[in-house]
Amino acid sequence: MSKAVVFFAPGVEECEGLLVVDILRRAGAEVVIAAVGGQRTVCSARGIHIVADAMAEALDYTSFDLCVLPGGLPGVTNLQADATVAAVCRQFAAAGKRVAAICAGPTALAAFGLLAGKRATVYPGMEDKLVGAISTGEAVTVDGNLTTGRALGSAIPFALALAAQLEGQPAADRVRQAIVYGG
Repeated sequence: MSKAVVFFAPGVEECEGLLVVDILRRAGAEVVIAAVGGQRTVCSARGIHIVADAMAEALDYTSFDLCVLPGGLPGVTNLQADATVAAVCRQFAAAGKRVAAICAGPTALAAFGLLAGKRATVYPGMEDKLVGAISTGEAVTVDGNLTTGRALGSAIPFALALAAQLEGQPAADRVRQAIVYGG
């Protein structure tokens, strides 16, 4: 079983974060929601309170295979400012582990210096913040160990792509059928 961490910071886009958690768990991955910002209960962009599994700074990341940054503002700004998130993303990228971000999330990856020469997608209008990246405008872009998603509307295919990467295409297809997703 693979293991993923999804970082939730105050102002997270709740649907993007929770869809990833849900679909990865349905596919069989172990998923930990890691809170950023000093409190285990995170208030989302629309005022929904989400209780995380752990505090980001308290986790040992050696057994994780994937880290994910959901979008949302000011969630992404808070993720970008967090030393643990930055360190984990950089360490995962350097070790060839999977790193993923959706919506405004790829802008944090760019700020961490992880997108130079990489193909990536981001929320429309934020392309100028993908410093060094080749912006694709696609719903989901995979470049090596880096996966990016464009926006909430691409959250299901984004999460299914991550499920296929972690648990295999048959697991992702099983989830796709179970949720009756035809996209």
